[in-house]
Amino acid sequence: MKKLQKGFTLIELMIVVAIIGILAALAIPNFIKFQARSKQSEAKANLKAAFTAMKAYYQEKDQYSLVAGVVGFVPERNNRYTYWLDKVGTASNRSAATETGIALASGIGADTMKGYVSQTYAPSQCTGTGVLDAGAYADANLTEQWTGFAMGNVDGDTDIDRWSISTGSRVFPDPPTATCTYQGPTAAGATLGANAGGEPANDHNDV
Repeated sequence: MKKLQKGFTLIELMIVVAIIGILAALAIPNFIKFQARSKQSEAKANLKAAFTAMKAYYQEKDQYSLVAGVVGFVPERNNRYTYWLDKVGTASNRSAATETGIALASGIGADTMKGYVSQTYAPSQCTGTGVLDAGAYADANLTEQWTGFAMGNVDGDTDIDRWSISTGSRVFPDPPTATCTYQGPTAAGATLGANAGGEPANDHNDV
């Protein structure tokens, strides 16, 4: 007698394909979001480096310089974010093996040689006082402060991820919203999340 060969029926195969499709539909978006969040660590690390460079320069010169090369803020290549120390001026050019324009640049351009897109400077989408633009400003106590920005595309859409860091304490929503509201460090009755000087804040989350 011939033995019957057992196999899967068409219905069983369709059920398996449907289950795989459902799992993929749930897993892929979460994976893309996790991947995008991991890319944000670059902005946080480099903004902290810019903060450290600014504070060191201020201790020596008793003033802030808004030129990246002067304060010694030159992050490693392969950066997807554009960094701005000031709202005026230009960013350095990283379209070739040798970076150009760093001596007078108020920003560090994204590494376009690696395929990343440099972002034109734009002020914070937050509303409030003191942190709307990159550069030096006086806080409520007339103390000189500095704020820097990082802008980049982490997930390939048209939206831009925006981070900032300041020498002064700030108050932001926690978690950040599409258009956040900033309150000064001396604002009475502030109930939003406090952001200490030297801590990066996500002005606009692109993830």
